[in-house]
Amino acid sequence: MGKNKWLSLLLGFVFALVILAGCNSGGGTEQEPAFTYAMSGQYRPFNYFDENNQLTGFDVEIGRALAEKMGMKPVPIATPWEGLISGLKAKKYDAILGSMTITPERQKQVDFSDPYYVSGPQLFVRNDSNIKDIQDIKDNTPVGVLISSVYDQEARKYTKNIKNYTSDVTALQDLARGRVEAVITDRFVGTIAAREQKLDIRPVGDLLFVENVGIAFRKGDPLREKVNQALEEIKADGTYLAISKKYFGTDISK
Repeated sequence: MGKNKWLSLLLGFVFALVILAGCNSGGGTEQEPAFTYAMSGQYRPFNYFDENNQLTGFDVEIGRALAEKMGMKPVPIATPWEGLISGLKAKKYDAILGSMTITPERQKQVDFSDPYYVSGPQLFVRNDSNIKDIQDIKDNTPVGVLISSVYDQEARKYTKNIKNYTSDVTALQDLARGRVEAVITDRFVGTIAAREQKLDIRPVGDLLFVENVGIAFRKGDPLREKVNQALEEIKADGTYLAISKKYFGTDISK
């Protein structure tokens, strides 16, 4: 056997040992436990499919950041909204991280993390409006709201001049055109619509009421406490704020 052939065999043997050592190492990503978290995939910009059919959005990135803090591999899953809790209870995934509001009814079925963001109805007006908050709405002020919604009920506390819509976005477009003087809608729906459609409108005042949004777990699951700790850490180190500003331009945890 020639010298070159011996050298080739030796190098091949060494290379094989290196590969084998790498495979047996405990530090590879294959060794990380998975953190599977579910969402509808139909709630832009929180969770949705992009042009490449990849699941993305605020919820997806928050889940990824939490998984990294816990030393786990993030695995976002899209499933119909109405089946999220039943799928969690059936152990199809570890958590629901899909913009689920914490309610007493849901707390009977699942445990929730600390709130990871806060939402609620917001009053929107045109940029040239003198309306500064909900108290400036008078009995005859025309206000647009989604028909048969909790926002419709809220608006009727302040005015009798209600204009109903089948779409929040249509109401906001009419606001920009001067067809109503104000619109009550979810603060994020309004903010995103204004930005993406370049509507000449702005939010004013505080949220009319607060909806706390949490991550859901099976009853008694210790993973809840790990996630709460990871949530504190990503807020403390600026990761949460960076993700929040990417999608909303502000800190939505408050």
